[in-house]
Amino acid sequence: MEHVTLADVQAARERVGAKLRRTPVFTSRTLGPGVHLKAELFQPTGSFKVRGVLNKLATLTPEERDRGVIGISAGNHAQALAWGAREEGLDALLVMWASASEQKIAATRGYGAAVDLEAPDPGSAFDRLDTLIAESGRTLVHPFDDPVVQAGAGTCGLEIVEDVPAVDTVLVACGGGGLVAGIAAAVRGLRPDARIVAVEPEGSAALHEALRAGHPVPVATDSIADALAAPFAGGNGLAACRAYGVESMLVSEQEIADAFRFLYARAKLACEPGAAAAVAPVLSGRIEGGTIVCVVSGGNVAAQTASAILTSA
Repeated sequence: MEHVTLADVQAARERVGAKLRRTPVFTSRTLGPGVHLKAELFQPTGSFKVRGVLNKLATLTPEERDRGVIGISAGNHAQALAWGAREEGLDALLVMWASASEQKIAATRGYGAAVDLEAPDPGSAFDRLDTLIAESGRTLVHPFDDPVVQAGAGTCGLEIVEDVPAVDTVLVACGGGGLVAGIAAAVRGLRPDARIVAVEPEGSAALHEALRAGHPVPVATDSIADALAAPFAGGNGLAACRAYGVESMLVSEQEIADAFRFLYARAKLACEPGAAAAVAPVLSGRIEGGTIVCVVSGGNVAAQTASAILTSA
């Protein structure tokens, strides 16, 4: 396995930086005087995913572009790849699953991509992906386990260090491990003593289990944080996390819901549950002190989901 490096992340910014939106960093006195929120939900398509997609698409050969692209996602990567392919004039097919958010499916189609919903769940969707790649010859843009995609995601980490130079700890919500791998490469490359924490739902702990086993393992997923419902952590992402000393922390559904309500009511950030997970350890007092950046990674949440969480307190 190979892992993403600081040089890879810097090259990604040179390649696609002009196409990215530099997202703001907000402070939160309520969370603590040293706590900052990196608002990636303000990226095009509402999440950090465009960073990796644009970097990957920029590296494709003419032959790979001609074959069209394919991806797999619960929704955020699907929307980003659909949008990026439209911007680049490429044909895109996204593998999702029957239980995925209807809002995210509709948005993916709205950006012009075809959507395959034959798989009933995330685990079987990866089998469906393999079948469609073999049948169509499309070029895979992996949602989390391609070092090129991770390098694009890592540009978020460069911005964090530039905007919060004294950062001690970065909290990153984690599904398959792509975002935290890229951010770890960037932040630890520039601030070797910084602490990088991957925050995962107790019911969707792919990276946690992979770090414990020393290799990717399949996991069942059951969480309100659907964006973090990866059925396994990627091998390349795991290699990066081990190389950069990434820690894993699990949070409960209650902690995620509490963080979601806090971000809506106090920070005025209309995030999704998966993004709120990064704030949960601070809000619950499990991470405190020093200069902390929580990556609020996306804002693609169905109105019904948001309403249910906001009214359940």
